[in-house]
Amino acid sequence: MNDTANRQRIVDAAVALAEHKGWEAVRLHDVADRLSMSLEDIRLEFSEKDQLVDAWFDRADSAMLNDAATSAPVRLSRRLRFHRAMMAWLEALSGHRRVTRQMILGKLEPGHIHLQIPGLMRISRTVQWMREAAGYDADFPRRAIEETLHTSIYLATFTYWMFDGSANSERTDRFLRRRLNHAEILLSCRCGTDPVQTTEHRATADRPSPVGDYDPAT
Repeated sequence: MNDTANRQRIVDAAVALAEHKGWEAVRLHDVADRLSMSLEDIRLEFSEKDQLVDAWFDRADSAMLNDAATSAPVRLSRRLRFHRAMMAWLEALSGHRRVTRQMILGKLEPGHIHLQIPGLMRISRTVQWMREAAGYDADFPRRAIEETLHTSIYLATFTYWMFDGSANSERTDRFLRRRLNHAEILLSCRCGTDPVQTTEHRATADRPSPVGDYDPAT
């Protein structure tokens, strides 16, 4: 079995255990026992438990970029491509939403500053890949403003999604659309650009668009 497949098995086993007893209660020896591995086998792939969290979110990054490469119509606006990228990223985690929430809350516990600083770097990295998938290419200073807005939208949407019980995350879909709409209007005001998509924003702000059935007309 190759290293990538082995890593995926370990992550899958840890998440499956977390579904039964919570992420906080998962121990690496539990994962090793479940997979009939030794702890050394686990250590060769992950030097600590938190690296499994990183691998879990790496999986979402990969799903988002693969979706952008194979499915996203080029004729979509950048705003809609960012929307699609964010929803594809969330969809990759949706089968284990409760465990994902527990992972994030674990990083936010007091005294976990050693986890929080790398976590901030991961947020920046994921947002940058979403912007790449959407085709954003502005130069400074507009780029800095866009990055700040997109990071705040990512954090707000991810937080909203973690507690969203609607079918197919429809409420999250609408939440994200509204915030991207507001961000583009704000950019048009601050950067002096023409808000050419404002009519589109208003017409589509509340329409859900599942990743698997994306309508460029919206």
